[in-house]
Amino acid sequence: MSELRQHADEIAEQFSDQLDVSPDEVEERLENLVTEYRVPVDEARRSVINSYLDEAGMEREELGRGGSEQVQVNDIDEDEQWVDLRVTLVELWEPRSDAIAQVGLLGDESGTIKFVSFDTSELPELEEGQAYELTNVVTDEYEGRYSVKLNRTTGITEIDEEIEVGDNAETVEGALVDIQSGSGLIKRCPEEDCTRVLQNGRCSEHGQVEGEFDLRIKGVLDDGEEVHEVIFDREATEELTGMTLEEAKDMAMDALDTTVVAEDMAGDLLGRYYRVSGPTLGRYVLVNDAEEPGQIDAEAALVKARSI
Repeated sequence: MSELRQHADEIAEQFSDQLDVSPDEVEERLENLVTEYRVPVDEARRSVINSYLDEAGMEREELGRGGSEQVQVNDIDEDEQWVDLRVTLVELWEPRSDAIAQVGLLGDESGTIKFVSFDTSELPELEEGQAYELTNVVTDEYEGRYSVKLNRTTGITEIDEEIEVGDNAETVEGALVDIQSGSGLIKRCPEEDCTRVLQNGRCSEHGQVEGEFDLRIKGVLDDGEEVHEVIFDREATEELTGMTLEEAKDMAMDALDTTVVAEDMAGDLLGRYYRVSGPTLGRYVLVNDAEEPGQIDAEAALVKARSI
């Protein structure tokens, strides 16, 4: 018996008293998630269970397992997790691909997060300003910025209440004491709506691919009392370093080594004092603005930071 068939038999048995569900039907739904959407088997199982829970009008606790967790958007700090949200649709954006039905910004008291709904999911359209309860959405990550994807198993329920949208922006400062691995000239997966950083030419989802170059800095600021992990995306990195993506590619090509880009950046930036601001996602501050406060003695600050 295959693994999917075993899960299908167990799920069908769980709902035998509430729904007319056959193991064949369950297996087909699991197979669709695993093969078409590349969903891990455990997550596919959870998604199918949640959909049957909704059909049966049952609470997740009635089964004692299998439900996705309700979270606030600023608590999302892990990729490829299934979660539930209570949010307001803050803003809709123009999709850049025919494969995307809707894209925009969701928010709750903790902050905001990008969402994507795919055309193949055939979900009802969301309206700006409306509050929703969304079940079975999948988290995604790009440069430390998390988003959620709506899929055909996502449940959408309008909420007749006002959900206040908070601001999760933060300002931190300190001496730049480390530029972490994964900085400089990197390659990302070119597949549609996948921006994962490649490791040895491989995407964790799409396997061996021909990547697309990008720039970023993952750094650590230390003010002598606290350390803050920050991420500069391509635009912020180019502004901070004065090095464009094309210049970084030329540098790497001349040296036949992409690591020279991060080394060059480290030589220019380490030890300098910065004040940065931007949204916080997980443990990172995603830099929208950066400055070097003129009144700060950067060398003294760095000595203080290293002496703690």
